[in-house]
Amino acid sequence: MDGLQKISLTMDFIKKLEDTLRLRKSNPPQNSYTANLFRDGLDRILKKVGEEAGEVIIASKNESKPELLHEIADLVFHLEVLLVEKDLSFQDVINELEKRHS
Repeated sequence: MDGLQKISLTMDFIKKLEDTLRLRKSNPPQNSYTANLFRDGLDRILKKVGEEAGEVIIASKNESKPELLHEIADLVFHLEVLLVEKDLSFQDVINELEKRHS
């Protein structure tokens, strides 16, 4: 698999995750962690983003790459929840990065 195929698969996954998050927000299942985040509102989502960012900092100081990846994945997930809550997408983030680095 070449680099472009990997990027395409990655973006497909991010899009699928965003679609799932949007569904959880618009049609929240009763026993869903993500739906509960949306139900609890922006303050709860922001609290989780802050907590996860702190855990990334702590994990970065440790020697465990698996722990660091785990915490970064948690942070990215909660950032995705925040993007959906604010009616944004990861593509919006990419567009902003492209503007800054073109």
